[in-house]
Amino acid sequence: MRSIMKRSLTLLALASLSLFMQAHAERPNIIFFIADDMLPNHFNCLQDGKDKYLTPNLDRLAREGTLMLQQHVVSPVCTPSRYNVLTGNFSSRAQNHFFTQNTKKNGQSIVEFNTHILPTDRTLPALLKASGYTTGMAGKDHVVEVNGLKRFKNFKGSAHDPANKAQLKANHEHTRQAMLEIGFDFADSLYHNNPSFLGLYEVAVQNMDWITDAGVRFLKQHHTDPFFLYFATTVPHGPTQAKRSWKADPRLTAIGYLDKPLTVQPSRDTIPSRLRAAGLPVNDNTANLLWLDDALGALLDTLEATGEIDNTVIFFFNDHGQLAKGTVYQGGVHNPSIVWRKGGFPTGATCQALVSNVDFVPTILDLAQVDFSQHKFDGQSFLPYLEGESPPEERLLYFELGYARGVRIGNWKYMAIRYPEAIENMNLEERAAVLKEWNDARYRRQLNIVTDDPTQPFSHLTAIPGGGDAEKKSTGSYPAYFERDQLYNLASDPNEQRNLAGDPRHASVLAEMQAALKEQLETLPGSFGELKPSTL
Repeated sequence: MRSIMKRSLTLLALASLSLFMQAHAERPNIIFFIADDMLPNHFNCLQDGKDKYLTPNLDRLAREGTLMLQQHVVSPVCTPSRYNVLTGNFSSRAQNHFFTQNTKKNGQSIVEFNTHILPTDRTLPALLKASGYTTGMAGKDHVVEVNGLKRFKNFKGSAHDPANKAQLKANHEHTRQAMLEIGFDFADSLYHNNPSFLGLYEVAVQNMDWITDAGVRFLKQHHTDPFFLYFATTVPHGPTQAKRSWKADPRLTAIGYLDKPLTVQPSRDTIPSRLRAAGLPVNDNTANLLWLDDALGALLDTLEATGEIDNTVIFFFNDHGQLAKGTVYQGGVHNPSIVWRKGGFPTGATCQALVSNVDFVPTILDLAQVDFSQHKFDGQSFLPYLEGESPPEERLLYFELGYARGVRIGNWKYMAIRYPEAIENMNLEERAAVLKEWNDARYRRQLNIVTDDPTQPFSHLTAIPGGGDAEKKSTGSYPAYFERDQLYNLASDPNEQRNLAGDPRHASVLAEMQAALKEQLETLPGSFGELKPSTL
């Protein structure tokens, strides 16, 4: 009798375990890997970069997963793009005080590096956490508002100085707390901004190994629930030169010097030999991309070792397009991504659906089987397209950045550039003062200066003569860059070289696209020239 009872209990336990494992399998683990400032030619899976880099792990994702060839971003610079990714909403909806006050002052919202996530905002990690996921984050913030950060008195001070070490660690802890407040259970190895803006020049270096260490530690935790990891690299964004990136002191991090180098991914000393063995040149581009790929490889190896890889979906996304950063031209907003799971998706190796980075939140919630019907997002789930459903042909994509707005419907793209009256009519003395203040701050940090000429025109992104450093390669680089209204047929003119806005043959299309933009603007804060007049 005792033997029968023992056997029954064992069978019951096995049945319960089977049900638990089945339920767990139905809700996948999710890793969102977001790189920083990758170019199209950094991807072997794209024609621009075919066979130019040694990135075996990224190549594996592209080969086994689905390449989203028509992935777009709403706002192609780092902060608002991350806002889009983590909230599923347009960044002009940001509620941080600086942004809302700036909108109130100018009448229209000016989306730059100023749209911050607050603890009161509805975020992807918070929604997943509420549904039973364990959430983790490693790497670059640059979007969540962090309170309590202290500026260093001496930019050239030593990271060995006890006071500076304490301040670096305190700033890191403030950043970590901010991550926990928006929904992450775990957060470590964090950069609250790009390395050059941490406050000390000595620590203004990259450390991919340090970020990877935190990601791996999170994956190795004992997880009884499915998990979500937001893994944000600081490379290949600058600084890219060897002595401040892949060949920097491996002990240097955002919290100062470690006691010893980390060994979580292949030693960076092996990077040159591996590149040469692959028949590739050794330079900062190839080295930093292999270094980044090693980080991805460490995550994949950890998933294999923990037995979680069969039940994990990986999104690989670069924060925005780099060919026209700081604009809403296709070179800035078109930005292919990869979605991977073991065995692939029914849609196959590629998907041509027009999708946006505000779509990631509803897509991931869809994957996680979270009911979000009570939540309104600007994005929409593209999981049905991964599962084989045909996407609509005429989806509207919206873009916003600085003083530019745009919409795309099918192959038609309309862009409008509007500056508030006070900015458009800024006199020379005011322009000189704005430029001096901007350049003085950059001189202090030993950063590049775009121009000292206050008569230079503004960019689409910033009201600084000549534009800022982020968009300097794009400023004025398109034939119609300084024209207020721009219309393009992307089927015949994918590089947006022929502005059709003034062509009477396309007047009806222009009117339709302007109407579509006006309709979109009506749902968002702030005015925008005559397309959305101020109500003040």
